[in-house]
Amino acid sequence: MFKEELLKGRRILVTGGGTGLGLSMGRRFLELGAELVICGRREEVLAEAAKTLSAETGGKVETHGCDVRDAEAVEAMIEAIWANGPLDALVNNAAGNFISRTEDLSPRAVDAVLNIVLHGSAYTTLACGKRWLKDERKAAVLNIVTTYAWTGSAYVVPSAMAKGGVLAMTRSLAVEWGGRGIRVNAVAPGPFPTSGAWERLVPRPDLARIFETQNPLGRVGDHRELADLACFLLSDGASYINGEVVTIDGGEWLQGAGQFNFLRRMTGEDWDSLKPKRKK
Repeated sequence: MFKEELLKGRRILVTGGGTGLGLSMGRRFLELGAELVICGRREEVLAEAAKTLSAETGGKVETHGCDVRDAEAVEAMIEAIWANGPLDALVNNAAGNFISRTEDLSPRAVDAVLNIVLHGSAYTTLACGKRWLKDERKAAVLNIVTTYAWTGSAYVVPSAMAKGGVLAMTRSLAVEWGGRGIRVNAVAPGPFPTSGAWERLVPRPDLARIFETQNPLGRVGDHRELADLACFLLSDGASYINGEVVTIDGGEWLQGAGQFNFLRRMTGEDWDSLKPKRKK
């Protein structure tokens, strides 16, 4: 559907780009001609991802170990990236989430999600945005949110709070920065299976089946579908799309608000069994 050089010459940073959806989007960016920069906390994971992506696509992958919860670390990373050339786009993909009854949450557990998703996205966006604005450089930001950013969802309240904040940032900056050459949009995925997320979020096989099929299409999303949407929103073909959130969930949220509300089927024993995992 896309020209092979759709993103040629674009330098794109994907936070949390070493695994999961970030890795899949990065692969597609490379296939369409972009230069890819990925960051994450685990440098060995980044190195392996870069090796795999380069071998698969022949593209250029730059890696930076960085904890996006640390504003100073983010600033240092962006400065190092700019030393090799300015970015043309940022994908705020780094995330953290786990299921819990809200009364069981500690302040530290709340902070763990808010710091990665909301603060990390804000730090990275600001660090890039200040440089783009100073240089009067056109650029695009794509934030990965979720449909419960506007509906809310039981059992993932810190994530709903954080994603709601990222959605507000998306729409606010689209107005503030749009006239200065920086488009800011978001994508709200439904269930797209990744090993790490499924281990944390869907603790029983019967619940996994519900989670994966509770949309009108009756299936999960394919990573390529999300990656293609991301490519379009970062391309010149989407140059008049600004401040929008595009849902890609098979119609799930229209069918029933609160993506994780199905977890009301869990028992007290189920919840108790998850507590040790949250402490790791």
